[in-house]
Amino acid sequence: MEFDAKKATQATIQWIRDWFRKNGPDCNAIIGISGGKDSSITAALLVEALGKDRVIGVLMPNTSQSDIDMAQLLVDHLGIRHYTVNIGSCYDALMEEIRNSIGEVSRDSEINLPPRLRMSTLYAIGQSMNGRVANTCNLSEDWVGYSTRYGDAAGDFSPISSFTTAEIRAMGRELGVPEVLIEKVPSDGLSGKTDEDKLGFTYEVLDRYIRTGEIDDPKTKERIDTLHERNLFKLRYMDSFVYEG
Repeated sequence: MEFDAKKATQATIQWIRDWFRKNGPDCNAIIGISGGKDSSITAALLVEALGKDRVIGVLMPNTSQSDIDMAQLLVDHLGIRHYTVNIGSCYDALMEEIRNSIGEVSRDSEINLPPRLRMSTLYAIGQSMNGRVANTCNLSEDWVGYSTRYGDAAGDFSPISSFTTAEIRAMGRELGVPEVLIEKVPSDGLSGKTDEDKLGFTYEVLDRYIRTGEIDDPKTKERIDTLHERNLFKLRYMDSFVYEG
């Protein structure tokens, strides 16, 4: 079935409105703005659903950010209230304390700490400004676990988690998001690599496999299936022991 971007966009906007009626009718939406397509399109959906006066964008460079101009372009385009919180000094101080305590720190720890600090920042702002924090992960990323648990994978509500990367782009065009943001090469902004470099396959291949089950390369299928199974825990509630004694 061909994806109907207009129908999906309107349904998502209505879902956001309904969610806020139940979970914070007088609350603002708090969203981290990275300059990538997911945060840009989620922010545009929030503006359509709630009005720009109830959407607060937060830019969070880690000392510096090469594409911070893309984040600024988005908030200027939407006309939303926004703040910049530089997490660089916090990150450096915390990493120093951790190294002083345990010695060597893994590269993955270095890469995943900034998203977790950013989510802490969003919640601090949310609690101070009567807000609910938006999750901006999409289905393609969630499928292979391409997110940081308790970092960008966290949030109070998740508007775009049912949509693949290609579908999100189509919705962005429906919303009038600047094309440069829609087509921006996805990157975590941390490792120096694109998402597709790190994953070992393209989102086009992944999206097709998710929606149709079709894939040409058996090795790529095996890698996607392995990542999917290995990272399912990120989508579950925390496992907990239930004592029935």
